[in-house]
Amino acid sequence: MKSDSILDRTMKIPQEPRAGRGWTLPSQSAHSRSTHHVPPPPSRSTFHVSRFTPHVSFCLALAALLLAGCVAPIGADRVSTRLAYDQVDANALRTGKPSAATASLLHRYELDPLAARHPDQAVRLLHQKALDTGDRDLLFALAELSYVAGEDIRRSVTPWDPRDARDYYLGSAVYAWLYLFGEGKDPQPNAFQRRFREACDFYNYGLGLALTGRRSTNAIVHLESGPRRLPVGEIQVSLSPTGFAPKLGSFDQLLLADKFRVRGLSVRNRAAGVGTPLICVGPLNPEVEIRLSAPATVLLRAPRSLTELAGGHSSCALELYSSLDIDTAAIGSAQVPLENDLTTYRAYTLNQAFIWNLGMMQFLSPGEHLRSQLILSQPYVPGHIPVVFVHGTFSSPITWAEMINSLTADRELRRHYQLWNFIYSSGNPLPISVGELRETLTAMVQKLDPEGKDPALRQMVIIGHSQGGLLTHCTAIDTGDRIWKGLRSERFEDVKMSEAERERLRRLLFLKPLPFVSRVVFICTPHRGSYLAGGFARRWARRLMSLPGDVAARGRETVQLAKGSSMEKFFHGRMPTSLDSMSPKNPLLPTLAEIPVVPGVKAHSIIAVQGDGDYHKGRDGIVAYQSAHVDYVESEFIVRSYHSCLNQPATIEEVRRILHEHLEWLRSNSNK
Repeated sequence: MKSDSILDRTMKIPQEPRAGRGWTLPSQSAHSRSTHHVPPPPSRSTFHVSRFTPHVSFCLALAALLLAGCVAPIGADRVSTRLAYDQVDANALRTGKPSAATASLLHRYELDPLAARHPDQAVRLLHQKALDTGDRDLLFALAELSYVAGEDIRRSVTPWDPRDARDYYLGSAVYAWLYLFGEGKDPQPNAFQRRFREACDFYNYGLGLALTGRRSTNAIVHLESGPRRLPVGEIQVSLSPTGFAPKLGSFDQLLLADKFRVRGLSVRNRAAGVGTPLICVGPLNPEVEIRLSAPATVLLRAPRSLTELAGGHSSCALELYSSLDIDTAAIGSAQVPLENDLTTYRAYTLNQAFIWNLGMMQFLSPGEHLRSQLILSQPYVPGHIPVVFVHGTFSSPITWAEMINSLTADRELRRHYQLWNFIYSSGNPLPISVGELRETLTAMVQKLDPEGKDPALRQMVIIGHSQGGLLTHCTAIDTGDRIWKGLRSERFEDVKMSEAERERLRRLLFLKPLPFVSRVVFICTPHRGSYLAGGFARRWARRLMSLPGDVAARGRETVQLAKGSSMEKFFHGRMPTSLDSMSPKNPLLPTLAEIPVVPGVKAHSIIAVQGDGDYHKGRDGIVAYQSAHVDYVESEFIVRSYHSCLNQPATIEEVRRILHEHLEWLRSNSNK
């Protein structure tokens, strides 16, 4: 039997007869057959293509439409894990639209059309539903929908719109608090529920936006007591005097950390919890031309229940906590983690042009731009051990930013240490910078703890990089008269000078260990000099540098003292600079390098070496291993890096290890 194609059956195309299969050909005479050629009938394929192409195209298009219509309106499409997670994790903070859980509740109460057009009106209706039912899940939906309403009002361009987006942002925070911690017939959510973490986010972001100015984009936060409106009703807000609040007067302004994006640092350290992270910006320091800042977290304690809120007599406390000191708050019977941001405030501080130019300015024009001083990255905290970072040549405290950012994220270190920076004129001769570091540290300890009641201040750790390591070494040694003998052959007491001059030289040349220093760390320190600090570099620096008058006078005095010694030939009658102090030709450096730290002080070395060869023969581009190595350290750690290795993860991790070791050492000693 003959089988038709699907196109034939669909379009009912008539078939032409074919010879040998019952086809009837028209009769022809012999004459006609001899004078006319009759072509054979076309093949089946030739027939369709040549004579019915438009029909075939139409049939193909129709078939395609029929097949497309067979795709199921409901199904599961294979996508990447990221896209699947985006759908599962979608909420108003990510997409601007309510999550699936909230959409389900809105649909249940037939509020979804209203929520799409007027979310603020839907909030008020849903609020009444929550009061009537006591359903805790409705509180989450209210937190999310209030945030959506706040965003909708914020985008409104109608200048006469009486609505205030901040009322709805605050409502989002209050509803989220009630969902997380409020009393009710349903149990409080647990941390494994997705909505638990999302509610924390609505609380944190909603509270922050509620504390900014109306239609403001400058991120300035206002912590004020007084009545505040909500989507339904109002609350009385009071600024709590506990915690960090008394220090508010020392700051010029508070900024919302969530309004900033960090750049230039490897990690943004953010600890999850409740509360809104802030940047507390201090006044302009006219000397360094920068504003120091500190991190804080603000917490709003909302009412205990929605019923209490509806009563109209709710009082809420705003509490401010220092993020460097406190990372939990008591809520009910639990200690709840506070949300904190330990990076953004630091990046904000470093986003000031002047500080980036300090390194070069302090080398070429020492003392002209900035006096040597300690910069405390946070207000002094009794009971916290100071860690002092001392930068190197051509540098400034900014070189420690990556390391300090990483160390601050360590909760154990944050609980026991406070981080300070020493800034100095790195072009000055080494003895002058050593004296300034020692005097500055001594003065700070005396200022902060004049009665000696804080033992933590007497367990100080000093970490120095490059030239800073030489300064660090000189805080923990007893030189006796070895430096003096390198300058003069006669006894110090026999040289004629005023008593004031004698006392000044004694402080510079006869070093005693600082009693409050208990551990030192040398990073890429040229104990025996830098091979780059040779004659050419020294001559180049001397031409460009401009030494202050008092430093120049001391330099001339040093040249005079060196007459008749090996140092006289080294100076050649010229004014010494820091590069002279670090030159491998300096006769005093080997003497200084061999003086060990005093008993009771622990020392560590971190030495950078480039390449993969034998590190004993290596160098870091500025300092050779043989110059950086000393025998009197507790540990020596090799980093495969260039001289500026402070941002290397291996260097940071070794410093972290040393600081933890210091804590263990102190604990073991306290138990003896």
